[in-house]
Amino acid sequence: MSQTTPTPTTGTHRLRRITLTVRPTETFPVPISDGYSVYSALLAALNDVDAAVSEHIHDSPLGSLHSSGLLGVFGNSNRDYHKTVRSDRSYELSLGIVDSRDDDIFQSLVSALVLDGNELELTNGTLHVEIFESENTSHEALLAQASEYDNPSIEMEFRTPTCIEEAGDVTTMFPHRRAVFQSLCGKWNRTAPDEHELAIDDEDVLAHIIEKPDARAYDTHSVLVNRIRTEDDESRAIFRQGFTGRCEYALKDASESVQNAVVALALFGEYSGVGSAVARGCGNVQVNL
Repeated sequence: MSQTTPTPTTGTHRLRRITLTVRPTETFPVPISDGYSVYSALLAALNDVDAAVSEHIHDSPLGSLHSSGLLGVFGNSNRDYHKTVRSDRSYELSLGIVDSRDDDIFQSLVSALVLDGNELELTNGTLHVEIFESENTSHEALLAQASEYDNPSIEMEFRTPTCIEEAGDVTTMFPHRRAVFQSLCGKWNRTAPDEHELAIDDEDVLAHIIEKPDARAYDTHSVLVNRIRTEDDESRAIFRQGFTGRCEYALKDASESVQNAVVALALFGEYSGVGSAVARGCGNVQVNL
């Protein structure tokens, strides 16, 4: 199995991104909204090596672990609301860690998915981990990287359903600049050291960013993100609404500080995910500048 791990920066709260290439040992069905089942499998694998880390991820309000769910080509399934992972295909699983206990979480993932068998057990079958690649950065490094650009255009590809809560249970179904960048700013400021918090408000976002979605790639979704037990002890599925597609964000008459903040937030999104339910497969983005 291929594995690459960067040298950690001592004493720094790292942001980590892990890319797994996995292959099913046989063809088997998975839910169409596979992020929820993949998240459960990850927690179970972590629990086998460090129960405290698994519990911390599950209980953390920060969205400690961002998971894309499975990305790749699927077959049809005879089971309702399911698709099929194919044994002749490999799948990508992208993980992001923005938690202050990043090292504990990362080391537990290495132990669970590299050192202890290279497998991830889903309900109906097993995924073999073929490649484990990782990279890390920090809030400070992202701000430094952002400062190198001069009036960039930001292209964000929302690869999995992105569910951004605006008011209560209401979610936006469009990659509006305010919703996207205020979601990212909230995640940034909950995880960044005090000296690297960003003060970018709705007025800055609305005045200096223009969104240009690609209508050909845009789609909307209803995605399973959780299951709860009712008072009658029945299982109830919880769904969120969201969107996928590509969107370009252009900057207009932005000050240097606003530009740097917007670019840093976009880059941060690859580690944190955008919107809610990011641990359960939602909000995975790929950014090009």
